[in-house]
Amino acid sequence: MSLLDYVKAFNGILWNDFLMYALLGLGFFYTVYLGFPQIKHLALAFKYAFGPIFKKKEEKQDNNINSFQALATAVAAQVGTGNIGGVATAIAMGGMGAIFWMWLSALLGMSTIFSEAVLAQMYRKIKDGEVVGGPAYYIHHGLRSKILACFFSVCLICALSLVGNMVQANSITIGITSICNISPYIVGLLIAAMVAFVIVGGQKRITKIAEFVVPFMALIYIIGSIIILFMFSDQIGNVISSIFTDAFSLKSVAGGAAGTVMRNAIRYGVARGLFSNEAGMGSTPHAHALANVKDPSIQGFVGMAGVFVDTMLICTSTALVIMVTGAYKDGSLQSVAITQEAFRIAFGESGLTFLAISLFFFAFTTIMGWYIFGEMNVKYLFGPGGIKYYRLLVIICIFVGSIFTANLVWELADTFNGLVVIPNLIALIILAPKVKRTYKNFLKRRHAENI
Repeated sequence: MSLLDYVKAFNGILWNDFLMYALLGLGFFYTVYLGFPQIKHLALAFKYAFGPIFKKKEEKQDNNINSFQALATAVAAQVGTGNIGGVATAIAMGGMGAIFWMWLSALLGMSTIFSEAVLAQMYRKIKDGEVVGGPAYYIHHGLRSKILACFFSVCLICALSLVGNMVQANSITIGITSICNISPYIVGLLIAAMVAFVIVGGQKRITKIAEFVVPFMALIYIIGSIIILFMFSDQIGNVISSIFTDAFSLKSVAGGAAGTVMRNAIRYGVARGLFSNEAGMGSTPHAHALANVKDPSIQGFVGMAGVFVDTMLICTSTALVIMVTGAYKDGSLQSVAITQEAFRIAFGESGLTFLAISLFFFAFTTIMGWYIFGEMNVKYLFGPGGIKYYRLLVIICIFVGSIFTANLVWELADTFNGLVVIPNLIALIILAPKVKRTYKNFLKRRHAENI
């Protein structure tokens, strides 16, 4: 066996046999433990998430990042190529029923991300004039385990900022070169230059760009999807019906045992939901730590809104477009190619251009989000002195990822992502009483103090 084979085998055990069920179980635990906050207080989540848009901007202060800017940064990281390619794979491998289980995992994930955001707010710090926070800080100061916190930080930097951003940069390159006759080297240089310009400005520049770009890219993509749904409106009824019937189908697939349709739907639907919204994975708490809010629970509700936008809106848009156009029926297509075919069926060659542009924005904003998450962990490990070396390394990885495709790199990204989850899960379980206490106190004082 090659090194790639060993890594694949390890990832299969890590994700398929352990982490997927652990994350789903954690979401169920927090949902029951907190009393179904994602159902009882969904309207409140939208109020806290999008309310700052309509408020007058306060006088500029240091570290003055509002909840919407933090949400935009979180969604920037959540919404990536998985929203386009990952959803397509879920449907191709798990059938239409996978979408129901994707919705269910998102619903449960809302309570998990609530707890992550609350803890990120509780244990955030201000160092050298900038806010830092995230799992490393609540693992260190909440669990009082510096070793586990350092392990988390190292794995996250590798998973997202280095290896993960190579994957995102490669996706951008593939998207651009598929519609333009441009050398991958040139694309790589352009991406690296754009990233360098953004990250040199630090947290404030990234959050400002995210605040503008994320709502724009999400809205344009959703509008494009809605237009396709209108074009194929006669198929919507059948598609919705198939989502629910296939989700609980006891039929077999290709001679398999009874119930394999349902089993595949659960496997791929749950995986897509978890991987897309990143609930429990320890990434988005870094963004939620940035916000200045009156109570940690407020940012917890904002985090729930982020899951809704990512999975229930963007992922669902992709899924419905693929299904109403019938693009998933072509067995020769995989991942992003399925979604490309769906938009081509609807809009012709211009559909491919539209999707390539969407892919660019999705992947680029993910790079920005993952960079800032990694930066917080570099500061935790090495202090501000390590930032300049970190920035250089990120830019190099982005260029290399743009021109170099290797299955091993992709698999290593999954490995590090899995290793990141473990210490975060431990912290979320042990610190659950603190989350509940903070949440209950907030509910008591919300009306009295008009929060």
